[in-house]
Amino acid sequence: MAKKAKKRTTKKSSTGRARQAPKMLSDLFLETLKDIYFAENKIIKTLPKMAKAANSKELAAAFNKHLRETQGQVKRLDQIFKMLGKPARGKPCEAINGITDEGAEIMKEFKNAPALDAGLLAAAQAVEHYEISRYGTLRTWAEELGMQDAAKLLQATLNEEEATDHTLTELATSVINLEAEEEYRQAA
Repeated sequence: MAKKAKKRTTKKSSTGRARQAPKMLSDLFLETLKDIYFAENKIIKTLPKMAKAANSKELAAAFNKHLRETQGQVKRLDQIFKMLGKPARGKPCEAINGITDEGAEIMKEFKNAPALDAGLLAAAQAVEHYEISRYGTLRTWAEELGMQDAAKLLQATLNEEEATDHTLTELATSVINLEAEEEYRQAA
């Protein structure tokens, strides 16, 4: 059962103006939840483009698999918003916008190049690392706020993000980077 946060009120200062109550960890949790909600929905729009751009069937399959996982992750976030009694709504996340812009730039600049898949994979791992950071933090805060059900949902997503990162690393080191290097040698 989640701990109930004390209701904060605004107080009048000596000048008669309203003062905002100090921001609490629960406020930060909610703001970060909105951030990752925006990020996940942005990723859902980006992964099909990356899968289509990939030359490697294995990489395209990994992107498509993660797309399905990400859709499930958004459903988990919806559940957490519901637990909080808040609407599931994102707020623009400049970090994920920057990372996905870099991925789009790679797709454009390296189209039909030997290193395209290596660049796509690197961009995808940047997204994964961002998500791992966010979900680990949110899980810890949920635990500290006594929201064990939310913490479990966040941990499930964190596990998926870590597994995807591992899969991408394996794909990079066993296939993608080697193919890019071989194509480079053949062209030289």
